[in-house]
Amino acid sequence: MANDHPARGDRAALLVIDMLNTYEHADANTLAASVAEAVPAAARLLARAREEETLVIFVNDNYGDWNSSAAELSERAMNGRHPELVEPLLLAPEECFVIKARHSVFYATPLEYLLETQGVGRLVLTGQATEQCILYSALDAYVRHFRMAVPREAVAHIHEHLAKATL
Repeated sequence: MANDHPARGDRAALLVIDMLNTYEHADANTLAASVAEAVPAAARLLARAREEETLVIFVNDNYGDWNSSAAELSERAMNGRHPELVEPLLLAPEECFVIKARHSVFYATPLEYLLETQGVGRLVLTGQATEQCILYSALDAYVRHFRMAVPREAVAHIHEHLAKATL
């Protein structure tokens, strides 16, 4: 049987998903508690990726503001309720940033094209929320034939039982 899926490159990328958050929403307290547990591992992943010159791509919800930029979302998040959860995972000026509007990092974004042009075939997903955006992003990566990893200690959840089932 012929291999009918596109060949992916050998390069890896770290996707930092939805970490620019003001924590001013209904599930914020529960999520923030989980994020506090995940931030150290996520920050270690980010530091290692930077040290090894692995491609780092931040993908973040735009919260309905289609004119927002990485700088604006970062500033809002740092002025939100939990800047201590945001600061360790702020993007560097040279790193890629993709705005998303829905759960998946791929849905209606240029991410797949960016990954393709950079020769990426392996993804590491970190961020929030495990049972929502991480799940949908991982499923979409799978159907696009990306190899991936989701380190348990580097993702945060709202509902622990759903996160366990997701992972």
